[in-house]
Amino acid sequence: MNRSYRLDDGRQTLVLSAHANRLPVVTYWGPTLPETDDPADLHAATIIDVTGGMLDEHIDLSICPEASRSFPGQPGLVVRDTDGTPLLPKFCFASEDYEGGLTLSYNDAENGLTLTVTFTVDTETHIITCQTTLDASRPVHLHWLAAPVLPAPQLSEDMIDVSGRWCGEFQLSRTAWSPGMRYRENRTGRTGHEHFPGLIVPCRGATNTQGEAYAFHYGWSGGHRMLAEELPDGRRQIQWGHAAGTESDAQTQFKTAPLYITYSKTGLNGCAVAFQRHLRDRIVTWPKPDAPRPVHYNCWEAVYFDHKLPVLKDIAERAAKLGAERFVLDDGWFGHREDDTRSLSDWTIDPRKYPDGLTPLIDHVKSLGMTFGLWFEPEMINPDSDTHRANPHWALGSEDQTLGRQQKALDMSLQEVRDFLYDRISAILRDNDIDYIKWDHNRVLPMPDAAQTRGSYALIDRLRADFPYVEIESCASGGGRIDFGIMQRTQRVWLSDSNDALERLRIQHDAALFLPLAVTGSHVGPRRCHTSGRVLDISFRAWVAAQRHMGFEMDPRELDDREAAILTEVTAWWKRNRHWMQTADILRLDSADSAVIAEQQMARDQSRFVVFAGKAATSMQIAPRPLRLTGLIPAEMYRIDLINRSSAPALSRGTPALKSQVMDLSGAYLMHHGVTLPWSFPERMWVVEGIKI
Repeated sequence: MNRSYRLDDGRQTLVLSAHANRLPVVTYWGPTLPETDDPADLHAATIIDVTGGMLDEHIDLSICPEASRSFPGQPGLVVRDTDGTPLLPKFCFASEDYEGGLTLSYNDAENGLTLTVTFTVDTETHIITCQTTLDASRPVHLHWLAAPVLPAPQLSEDMIDVSGRWCGEFQLSRTAWSPGMRYRENRTGRTGHEHFPGLIVPCRGATNTQGEAYAFHYGWSGGHRMLAEELPDGRRQIQWGHAAGTESDAQTQFKTAPLYITYSKTGLNGCAVAFQRHLRDRIVTWPKPDAPRPVHYNCWEAVYFDHKLPVLKDIAERAAKLGAERFVLDDGWFGHREDDTRSLSDWTIDPRKYPDGLTPLIDHVKSLGMTFGLWFEPEMINPDSDTHRANPHWALGSEDQTLGRQQKALDMSLQEVRDFLYDRISAILRDNDIDYIKWDHNRVLPMPDAAQTRGSYALIDRLRADFPYVEIESCASGGGRIDFGIMQRTQRVWLSDSNDALERLRIQHDAALFLPLAVTGSHVGPRRCHTSGRVLDISFRAWVAAQRHMGFEMDPRELDDREAAILTEVTAWWKRNRHWMQTADILRLDSADSAVIAEQQMARDQSRFVVFAGKAATSMQIAPRPLRLTGLIPAEMYRIDLINRSSAPALSRGTPALKSQVMDLSGAYLMHHGVTLPWSFPERMWVVEGIKI
């Protein structure tokens, strides 16, 4: 007897089938199938032929491929007994449950193991959430446990995964499929700039706006592993899980993190929109769900560690005048923190800089109509700190380890460490009117350890339970800890430490494959960028920040009158539009000009949109190519307006209609011919508003 299971969300169908009592195989994953398709027929139809030099039957590429069944690829489970003896499980059906999704359990009676997999379908966001749990009758040692294993399409020539570096996050890497394995493992102990846990597998011919694509995200903030393997018979498998060997202790239960998957027939954008909506509407818990996202000001690049109350008050006044609604005091307010070499973990207000505490600054900020936020780096400790001198055993790793930014990590698996941090942070939050924490994590761990991540989660969960109206930003030297696991506990990410608008344009564009506007912080940096040395015009800097959750991070005293006027104007535009933009879908556009990085933010009701067309380099051709839009209704008419036409340079000498007038054009025209924009210099942005008439 075969067992079959079918999951539908209105856009995609996932079918699992099992021969007798074996683990099931995903026999179909793609666009919605008719109800008339019989799962038993689908199971039979997927069986591939056998020829010379092969086993007499193809071994199941199941949701947890088993080495004990002669599976020729990477197994989904590697486990050892209490005494270290390798186990080769062979699971058999135990139970099924459709309540709240699909839960399947399988037993290996001989080895005392139970494998449970869950699939939960969201019919609005079109994300399927998968997870695997291993239970044992006695403590066992886990080396590797994969979340439910999925097949990859064979009509795909390459895969897209995500690498990066400090100040250069979310770099998309394309790797051609070939026999063997694409193996990526993050062993830094945090999500990492280098290995964002995401993968997109486009089918042949897919672009941002058209074609089929499959996408995966592993929602875990510790080390993780991804492998994409093509077997000798041509079948392909995708596995995700914690980094191998990160469960240091023998236990009776192990769980993977949730694996979020989706299928799209509208190109990469279909995957992006599913992830954006699911993160914003299902993963993030908002302290004040109906409140607009406030314009953010962070003082880091204005003062660094040099905190002087009169200077900070002056900066706050200038920021408020520009339109800021939240003021964040960054590193340097605690202990004896004069630089990044000392006092981390000494979470008491520095009486030399703040003899009356933070109250005078907070009161001043509140009087300007802004709320107040504060920087912490709770999981880290400087050897030169009172806390380390009193508790050197709290540091994770060996005594002679290489430091990072002159600091070690605290061992977050220790309850006494979490209690200490909770007491210090909660005292600051109780005694001060603070509604925001910038939670930083500025070094990689000396080794990956799943218990470290669980400990960090536990501390944040405890603080959130007791201070539910405090919003938290996840920062890790910029974008080093961004994933759906940390986003269950936070509401904003600092995408990159780079405030270079040119670099941000690309980083934001690629991060939109997974992240919506509402959680993605983007700030107007100083005239000369502190991380690249590049000098960019204020208009470009302001419009790049206006593509996401807008903020400022520079010294406003450097602005001349023209710069202040432009920044105030763009900020006011963002405030007028944020009510719909913070729930909009970010659609990446296929630009005919490789120098142009463009996106279209579409309102959920499709009544309006805004196009940001950033020119990142000099074009190969002399005149601009039309920019095709997407997601419009072909028969509807749209009124489009180039809202920053006054910034056209003198070298733009022609008469494109949008330079002088509003235009009414059909969705069909805008999607198949496109918008004809004026010429511009590199490092400039055109902004086009559209409203359905």
